[in-house]
Amino acid sequence: MTTHHGTPPPDPEGGPAEPGVPASDAAQGLDIAARTQWQLIRSRFFRHRAALLGMVLLAGVVLLSFSSIGFGPVPGWWDKSPSATGPLNDGGAPTLGLVPGFLGGSGVTLGEHPFGQDNVGKDYFALTMRGTQVSLTIAFLVGVVATVVGTVIGACAGYFRGWTETVLMRVTDVLIAIPLLAIAAAAAKIAGQAGILYLGVVLGLVTWTQTARLVRGSVLSLREKEFVEAARSVGTSSARIIFKHVLPNTVGVIIVSVTLAIAAAVLLESALSFLGMGVQPPDTSLGRLITDYRSAMGTRPWLFYWPGLFIILIALSVNFIGDGLRDAFDPRQNRVRD
Repeated sequence: MTTHHGTPPPDPEGGPAEPGVPASDAAQGLDIAARTQWQLIRSRFFRHRAALLGMVLLAGVVLLSFSSIGFGPVPGWWDKSPSATGPLNDGGAPTLGLVPGFLGGSGVTLGEHPFGQDNVGKDYFALTMRGTQVSLTIAFLVGVVATVVGTVIGACAGYFRGWTETVLMRVTDVLIAIPLLAIAAAAAKIAGQAGILYLGVVLGLVTWTQTARLVRGSVLSLREKEFVEAARSVGTSSARIIFKHVLPNTVGVIIVSVTLAIAAAVLLESALSFLGMGVQPPDTSLGRLITDYRSAMGTRPWLFYWPGLFIILIALSVNFIGDGLRDAFDPRQNRVRD
């Protein structure tokens, strides 16, 4: 495109564009939106279909488990308790119907016991919802505790270097060298009888090593940046530099670490409960349900399938969210076009 005098159009700086130089995005008619870093991250995350699916699945599981049988003093909409027994109906078979009538089924119905009943007549839907509540609570506790501990240790090791880094990283290496399940089993055996809150905290205190290594790597690259040197030059304390200047720039690593820790904690808790070292009766969890009813696999497989299905849903949904967050915080994707 030229003016009616045959001269090239002016460039964005006000002068004529040089021949052979590509025109700017504005000259090409592209609408470039000026956005903040958080707007770019949010935009990339909500374009990640797997992450959105994970959010929907996780929100659905949380809402179903906590609203159905209630939590604490808050009552739920389901009329049966996880601890109440009753007569077995049709051998405890599930009454849930999922095949619509026009396909030859009985229609989409819940029935009296949608997930069936166990061998003493307990409603298995209520039991599964209680197990989901416990597994989610422990998983989120483990994720938060492990991330906080790992972040502090990794930040101190990366920022102070020297003997501080040597001691902290050697402790981390020792814990990594020992199989996680063995450490967690020993810790869970001690805390299992104390309740799910103690169990979650204790498991978080032995699963922070991966977060510490990730945060240390990020802090090592940030401690030599100009803004950190400027803060040191005016006498800012090391604690303030770490928590006010360095860690905010590692928030992407920390957020992704939380999601990965939660996903791993769901499987870890299930494995420990399956081995009898996690949640203890009379309470239950998804892994505990699988342990308690694994002998019914051949005769009443639904007692095994339902808790297994919810473990898979939780682990997959949190992993999908973690993948979306990791991609959203990728600094190589730095511009979004409308």
